[in-house]
Amino acid sequence: MKNIYLDYAATTPVDKRVLKEMVPYFDEKFGNTMSLHSFGQTAKIALENSRQILANFINADSNEIIFTGSATESNNTVLKGIAFAMPKRIHARHIIISSIEHPCIDETAKWLSRGFEVTKIPVDKYGMIKPKDIEKAIRPETILVSIIHASNEIGTIQPIAEIGKICKEKKVYFHTDASQSFGKIPIDVKKMNIDFLTASSHKIYGPKGAGLLYVRKGIKLVPLLHGGGQESGMRGSTVNVPAIVGFAKAVEICKKEMAAENARLEKMRKRLIKNILKIKNSYLNGHPTIRLSNNASFRFDFVEGESLLMQLDMDGIACSTGSACSSFKLEPSHVLLATGLKPEQAHGSLRVSLGRFTTEKEIDKLIEVLPKIVEKIRAISPYGKK
Repeated sequence: MKNIYLDYAATTPVDKRVLKEMVPYFDEKFGNTMSLHSFGQTAKIALENSRQILANFINADSNEIIFTGSATESNNTVLKGIAFAMPKRIHARHIIISSIEHPCIDETAKWLSRGFEVTKIPVDKYGMIKPKDIEKAIRPETILVSIIHASNEIGTIQPIAEIGKICKEKKVYFHTDASQSFGKIPIDVKKMNIDFLTASSHKIYGPKGAGLLYVRKGIKLVPLLHGGGQESGMRGSTVNVPAIVGFAKAVEICKKEMAAENARLEKMRKRLIKNILKIKNSYLNGHPTIRLSNNASFRFDFVEGESLLMQLDMDGIACSTGSACSSFKLEPSHVLLATGLKPEQAHGSLRVSLGRFTTEKEIDKLIEVLPKIVEKIRAISPYGKK
């Protein structure tokens, strides 16, 4: 059997249909969108058509969509842009995030904490946020609440609509990082009272180098990148037309196939969880049911997650211990620690994320080899012997 990729939460391969849509914009329709001649205007039309496709997908207006280079850039733009947009409101110095945010939110909030107060909302053992905790944390000086839509590590889906309603009633801006949920579950920014939303192309079989930031009409942000006035002055930089065209095509495919794909992935994920939890001293991380259809996060007592990854890779299976952005850090996952796990428990984690090209045979292979690998590692582990 060929090598098996089960790390779709980290990134996805570009769908061939997406690649086909992108190719002309590398060498035939290569113009700069800011140029007034026909080459530039051809690229401009493609850009605006893509913007409309993405806007329709989340029930937004096209002029509310800003293209960025990544989800990290989008998240930085929101947090810093809101903070810097309010210099006259000296009392407005408070930002709320959750304890399980992606590092690009967590680190940005930490950077802002030199001049702003940051409150982190705790989660329960399933990684779920209680909306009432956010309601209690909002103060007169609160300017922004930023809550991840679905965890990239444990798959838990947050009650975003309920949180959005609270923020609207309290007149506080609300942002959600939807990098993992976008294209997997329906999102309506109007019904969910979302003011800002982040999404990423490479999580939905589009190319790397294209991100999205939804900004509700009428809200002012200070740009992160100043320059030639691209993206309505919100992101100075030559626009990456091929990547954006690919992003839009990926969204069109998701729109058509999302329901059927979710059903297929959920069926495989349930079977995977059922079989893996037969391993002694194994547990599921995240909520048992309110989770992304493609995410299965486990932990194993007396096992190091890195050892699991190496052994699986030797068998041709690619998984993860958590967020790909933090995979080189030696510290245990802050997400797992936030759910109440001890460091030694968090270190024994394994994230399996399925995708469009995952097959039943590949899941069968993981179910076959993982119990043997866990047993092998425990046999040589001093913790396992105890």
